[in-house]
Amino acid sequence: MADLTAITAWTFTEEVPVPDDIAELLIEGEVAEVAYKTIRDVAVVTNKRFIIADKQGLTGKKVEIYTIPFSSIIMYSSENAGKIDLNAEIELWTKAGKLKLNLNKKVDIRKLDKIIANAIL
Repeated sequence: MADLTAITAWTFTEEVPVPDDIAELLIEGEVAEVAYKTIRDVAVVTNKRFIIADKQGLTGKKVEIYTIPFSSIIMYSSENAGKIDLNAEIELWTKAGKLKLNLNKKVDIRKLDKIIANAIL
């Protein structure tokens, strides 16, 4: 199992189609809202949680899946990209600790902000 303190940040580079294989991970009543390409993997945001795939090793055949349920989020903040800083950020304070999502300029922070707000408020 991975040490959460070592993986407290992910970078979402752009919106992508929701991968077909994610359907087998969803529970009854769960709907995939949006997916984002990460550096090497994919993150899917559903109406209930974040699902983040982390490929392991050189071949990437071994995959560790992280689930961050919206029910574990205590609070969050969002920071828009400025003129100098091209990335936006969302920070999530959860029962397990603080997580950071770095969002490339291709990612619509307001769309993700609304999905999170709808799920936790």
